[in-house]
Amino acid sequence: MANPLFPRAAGVLLHPTSLSGAHGMGDLGAVPALLDWMTTAGLTVWQVLPLVPPGSADSPYASPSALSGNTWLLALSGLVADGLLSEAEVVPSPTAEDRADFAAARALKQPLLHLAAERLTRDRQHPLWPRFAQYFSEQRWAVDAGLFQAIRQQQGQTAWWQWPEPLRMRDPQALAQAREELADEVQRYVALQFLFDRQWRWIRGHARSRGVQIWGDVPIYVDADSVDTWSQPDLFQLDGHGQPHCVAGVPPDYFAAKGQFWGNPLYDWSAMARDRYRWWIARLRRTLSHVDVVRMDHFRGFAGYWAIPHDAPDATFGAWQQGPGLSFFAALRRELGELPLIAEDLGVMDEAVLQLRLDSGLPGMKVLQFAFGDTAKNPFLPHHHEPNSVVYTGTHDNDTALGWWLSTPEQQARVRRYLGPVEDATIAWRLVETAYASVAQTAVVPMQDLLGLGSEARMNVPGVTAGNWTWRLPAGVLTPELAAKLRELAATFDRLR
Repeated sequence: MANPLFPRAAGVLLHPTSLSGAHGMGDLGAVPALLDWMTTAGLTVWQVLPLVPPGSADSPYASPSALSGNTWLLALSGLVADGLLSEAEVVPSPTAEDRADFAAARALKQPLLHLAAERLTRDRQHPLWPRFAQYFSEQRWAVDAGLFQAIRQQQGQTAWWQWPEPLRMRDPQALAQAREELADEVQRYVALQFLFDRQWRWIRGHARSRGVQIWGDVPIYVDADSVDTWSQPDLFQLDGHGQPHCVAGVPPDYFAAKGQFWGNPLYDWSAMARDRYRWWIARLRRTLSHVDVVRMDHFRGFAGYWAIPHDAPDATFGAWQQGPGLSFFAALRRELGELPLIAEDLGVMDEAVLQLRLDSGLPGMKVLQFAFGDTAKNPFLPHHHEPNSVVYTGTHDNDTALGWWLSTPEQQARVRRYLGPVEDATIAWRLVETAYASVAQTAVVPMQDLLGLGSEARMNVPGVTAGNWTWRLPAGVLTPELAAKLRELAATFDRLR
């Protein structure tokens, strides 16, 4: 049965860091051109990765703040338009455009972002000052996140559990002293969050004017060294010193023979239930202020999660523990109404997970790269798709369609039996056609597959910490010809809106 929140449509998966930009990485300045091209291509869903500040190895799935925005995405041109920077101060980066260079982007952007924030916070005659002052008084999470980052910097970038005990334990007197000593740094952090929200609000308005929904992504876990664990340690499985009893990961699966040792702290779901899941509700409410639909990462963790002893050598030493189940989604629905959520129901599935998705009413994910590895009973094969789902050729964790095809020769015969004649040059487009033809309400295709790119364009390799997230869109590839081809495909399979 179709879900009324998800009309039949087609979309593209592409993170803003993968766009063009003259300052080391893609930024919000390139989004309007993308949205305009999507409109001509009949693409009405733009799916992004988490918009939070990236953590270790520049991953958007390991953030120091679950509620903050990634201010490295700020378009410097927008700050010039706001009168916070001059055109003379904004110069292009000498870095290459083919890969994101996050270190170079930070080195170039940090002094300019700090300068813009300081001009806003110190000039009470600036036109944006009243709105910033209101933001500062209302968004208390941003003040707490700013204080966390300021203390962390003061303490030599050490993890919060290594701070002096009064700060680690959030002693009121110690926090009051820190707020006074670090007031400028906290104001600067909040100012940049204000500017991120301001630019993103314009992006979202532009998307709506083009009839495009923005789909976001919420990682199930937060980073161990985050404002979330420091400010509310009782909601996590931590000892009195901030150290986890067990950590998150997954058992052996398609991606890793020894499973994945993520290392994130696990939630204390009993404590969260007693608190009526207020932390999660605030997190989703904040995310839904930026996007129209949220992909719930690692959905199976809400049914049962893999708990690994923190000192285990790898993820195979973990064990399943019971998650919050349907009561969690019922609590969300009471506070947020109908849930515009997608269940990332991939990985090791069992009956409990499948039943939770059905009971919660959330659409699941069908990934075509997973469809051809075994028998005709494979649930990812198109003849098993259902309307209340989203079909993908692959996700940010997969190789590109072409890379997958070339690396799995044992599956090629099964693909040809199912799809008909397929060669290296046509596999990506054949999977795109197959996704569009599915009965799944929404078809979302990574930009790399729309372009037919190989493994060099892969976004992420799970379990590998270096070299991910850096792919960028080559110049000049979003052509009118490709847009026309996609629009015709959308019309053929009733995906124009």
